Amino acid sequence: MSELIEVLSKEEIARSITEVGEVISHDYKGGKLALVGALKGAFIFMADLAREITVPVQIGFLGVSSYGKSAESSGTTTVTKELDLDVTGMDVLVVEDIVDTGLTLKFIVNYLKDKGARSVKVCAFLDKKERRAMDVQVDYACHEILEGFLVGYGLDYAEDYRNLPGIYHLEM
Repeated sequence: MSELIEVLSKEEIARSITEVGEVISHDYKGGKLALVGALKGAFIFMADLAREITVPVQIGFLGVSSYGKSAESSGTTTVTKELDLDVTGMDVLVVEDIVDTGLTLKFIVNYLKDKGARSVKVCAFLDKKERRAMDVQVDYACHEILEGFLVGYGLDYAEDYRNLPGIYHLEM
């Protein structure tokens, strides 16, 4: 039987998103921003973050996968849902639930540059450097997490636990 150990509460999550939203709003003041969410995990974070950003934003989603049915990365990243927003000439902020190995993020950044984005920066809810395999830049992070398999607030294990309001270590 699996056990969940709380790492971040709903209140801690809300506070950190408000703070990051203020910084992003300041950094993009006077501009127009495209938020591109990496599905499926980023959808909850992106909705909350978008409401905290005070500059005009357009929103798009991109489905990518580097995971199979297990927790281990396959090492191959594929597009599972094409981007539904034209980002040509736009400042783009990639919104990720978690940056772990960096493989998926590196793929997304290159994909958006190939689509003609003027600039591409990254906002991650969780920056987890424990298994970082690629040199990727996380420009905005709500939290840095050192280790453990995490679920909740969009993060899943085999498609379960995304709906939890906090972040939890999943102990199996």
